[in-house]
Amino acid sequence: MQSHAPLPRIQRPYFRNGPQHRAGADVSFGDIVKIFDFRRIKIGRWVNAMETQLAANLFFDALSDLQLLLQVPPQVISLNGSLALSFGIGGEPGSCAFYQPHGRLLALAKNAGGGSLAHEWFHAFDHYIASRLCVDAKPGDFASRIWLHGAVLLPHPLNQLLAAGYAHCLLAPDGQQPSAYFQRSAAADSSRGTLYYALPEELCARAFENMLQRQSLQNSFLVSGTLWPARRGQHRTNPSQQLLQQQREAVYPDAAESSLLAEYWLQYFQRLGQALTRSA
Repeated sequence: MQSHAPLPRIQRPYFRNGPQHRAGADVSFGDIVKIFDFRRIKIGRWVNAMETQLAANLFFDALSDLQLLLQVPPQVISLNGSLALSFGIGGEPGSCAFYQPHGRLLALAKNAGGGSLAHEWFHAFDHYIASRLCVDAKPGDFASRIWLHGAVLLPHPLNQLLAAGYAHCLLAPDGQQPSAYFQRSAAADSSRGTLYYALPEELCARAFENMLQRQSLQNSFLVSGTLWPARRGQHRTNPSQQLLQQQREAVYPDAAESSLLAEYWLQYFQRLGQALTRSA
């Protein structure tokens, strides 16, 4: 019997239920640069023409869906033209996607980067907004981290709203102790002997992507893997799988935490979009 190798991930369908931004037509990465004003987009040498076309359509739909979810003009998605993208070019060992502050580069691997775009985009935003949120921010700073460490806010109503989102994500209601989400993530780090999940910038990026995955508009190339089906009882769940699911759930906000965070962050982006539209 002839066996067939599975298709590379980039060639398999990604779920989305949003509007038809392209009206069924193909777009190019050049179109994406022009429409969103990205600084540049580079494609890896091992990405063939068919995969390049598939990726361009996936990126366009995902970025358009992100724009729709946040209710912002396209220049916000490219962070005012400062953000560069790469697809299928090397990357960090063991990483399917990453954001590189030096060079302001968001990179996705060809076959493993799908679903990570929202997470890495928030890293890029968190880095970009640091100098606009806090006094004396340095070039490599992330806003979430320096805010948590006591940086002084630049006075602006939007900054107050963004900072309130950081506060809900990172701190308990008393504003003094770590949030329950922070504590769960720190416990996950402790069990692994690492410091990763409890880093402020990682906490916020996971909270952002989880918040988006809970919205009615779904795009699995933009975000996936932050939610799991409700458990149906131990008698129907393998104990090791149940433990793994519990560990994964611990490093993302629960429904109540995410809902409250959405009140701040979705409102922040909506007001940002309104302000930019009025000033255009």
